[in-house]
Amino acid sequence: MVSLRQPRLSGLGRNPAAAVDVLVRLAAHAAGRHGLRMRSGPVADTVAEAMLTHGGGDSAVSLSWRQVSPAIRRRIAEYPDPAVRDAHADFVKRMVERGAATSIEDLAEAYGRPPAELAAASDPKLRAAVAHTWRDRPMTIQRALLTDPDPTVRAAATRDAHPGVPAEYHERCLADPAVQANVARRVPLTSDQLTRLLATGDDDVLCAVASNPHLTADMVARLQDSEIPVLRVAVAYSRHCSPQTRDRLLALVEAEGASGSDAAAIALHWLGFEPRWLRDAPLAERLTYLDCQHAVFRRVLATSRDLPRHAWQQLDDDPDVSVRRAAARRPDAPPQVLLRLVRAHGEVHHRPPLLVDHPNFPRQALRGFVDEPDPAVRFLALEDATLPVAELRRLADDKEWFVRAGAARHPNVTAVLLEPLLTDPEPRVVDAAAANPALPIAWMYRILAESGL
Repeated sequence: MVSLRQPRLSGLGRNPAAAVDVLVRLAAHAAGRHGLRMRSGPVADTVAEAMLTHGGGDSAVSLSWRQVSPAIRRRIAEYPDPAVRDAHADFVKRMVERGAATSIEDLAEAYGRPPAELAAASDPKLRAAVAHTWRDRPMTIQRALLTDPDPTVRAAATRDAHPGVPAEYHERCLADPAVQANVARRVPLTSDQLTRLLATGDDDVLCAVASNPHLTADMVARLQDSEIPVLRVAVAYSRHCSPQTRDRLLALVEAEGASGSDAAAIALHWLGFEPRWLRDAPLAERLTYLDCQHAVFRRVLATSRDLPRHAWQQLDDDPDVSVRRAAARRPDAPPQVLLRLVRAHGEVHHRPPLLVDHPNFPRQALRGFVDEPDPAVRFLALEDATLPVAELRRLADDKEWFVRAGAARHPNVTAVLLEPLLTDPEPRVVDAAAANPALPIAWMYRILAESGL
């Protein structure tokens, strides 16, 4: 996170090379404390004391989740000001009140009671928080939560796959509007149960039924004439669906999406439906989808690891980039395939690992990305930790702020390159420059002095 008004101070607070006295002085400023909260690693006692002195309860909350010494933990627990002493517990309780609980350890500490007692607390919001966060709770506790009088507690207890719903509770839960969508998503259904779930007409329940991996061939046949887009897609992705029916159903949904139907667009692109069963199918069956006209089947096929060479060659040249990306993640992907894909389409940074981190990626080619017209590809040149200063200088002058910020974070950046980045018009660039350990110590003190610290 960046302090937009004082990015040099927030960045300096994260700088791993900043001396303790620098950090202590930063603690006197809100932007400095903002950066200090983002630091990795342990917090020195003197820095923690300064944060408590100037930041009060806010600092006490952030320090409670940090690596601080037992002495600081005792200091917070015995602090004379209750606003500081009780800050962390009060914060956790506010999160519970808002339905956004943290960890089961935080709940136990804040309320001073073991998890089993919290699961039976009088406050339903607290019981729901326990159900959300205590993932390894015993089945005896789970059964009590599944029959809780409060619907929000029952919903919380069935939100995740673990610890699950015992078979003897399936019928009860599938009839409970508070939890039926959660349960219908995961458990095997009978024909009667499917009928009742479809009759609800509830969008969440229908989506849950559509994603249920246990639907039988008879159930899929019952659903194939549905006019609801999400059910049409679910049927089309089922292993029980014939190619002709699949093509017909997806064509209908695609046409509806092209005509402006939000429900169709969501069913196709936003719900994350995939024919996951294909991953576990025999190789011969999987290979029959190599020429499937629907990219989602080819993409799932590309997550295999045992395909013959001709299949990989075809997937590497697939017209859909998502299929090519999936294929490129195989352990023996050829270097030229990885390089071509990254150069043409960049990376998907929210889905690690990056292709440039693949063992077969020719990392010596990264510095050549500096000349690429696409800024997202130019940015990848910064993955080369040995990038020469001349190339870094060009990226530090890039018109795109995220490229300049990447240059400011680079381990090879020099003080000469950092200086103009410290006054960049984009706060995120300034923050990155101030956080780089290459920043001269004398400049750190200058930043403090210019900020009156």
